[in-house]
Amino acid sequence: MSKLIGPGKTVTLFFSIKLEGGELVDSNFGATPATFTIGDGNMLEGFEKALFGLEEGTEHSLKILPENGFGMPNPSNIHRIPRSQFADMEIEEGLVVSFSDPASGELPGIITSIGEDKVAVDFNHPLAGKSLQFDVEIISVADASSSSSPAE
Repeated sequence: MSKLIGPGKTVTLFFSIKLEGGELVDSNFGATPATFTIGDGNMLEGFEKALFGLEEGTEHSLKILPENGFGMPNPSNIHRIPRSQFADMEIEEGLVVSFSDPASGELPGIITSIGEDKVAVDFNHPLAGKSLQFDVEIISVADASSSSSPAE
């Protein structure tokens, strides 16, 4: 039975995600390892594909380019909102503000500039356009529950 990561595998791992400069973005080292099945939507496809071929019991450091991670920033995701909508708030550049969104319920945006009448809010993912270092320790690799799905 193969212990290599690929389609149809359930993976348990420790991971950390860092910016190119070494700033830690997220990590579960020292906590509970994450478990997911390839293709279940719990991990971005580009991160999953970077794991393909890695073996149970190994540690690796992988570079994730923006197009395989959180994508490139989209200029149409920067909106200019009337300043009056922020009347009850103390706002400053870099502040993350949560907006209600009919589709997803809540949508965070980062204030990028404040003018007399308008406030520019960037709704791109904060890691869009960034290359990332993805450090992993593969704890286990198993076949996804083949008893409930037909053989391919």
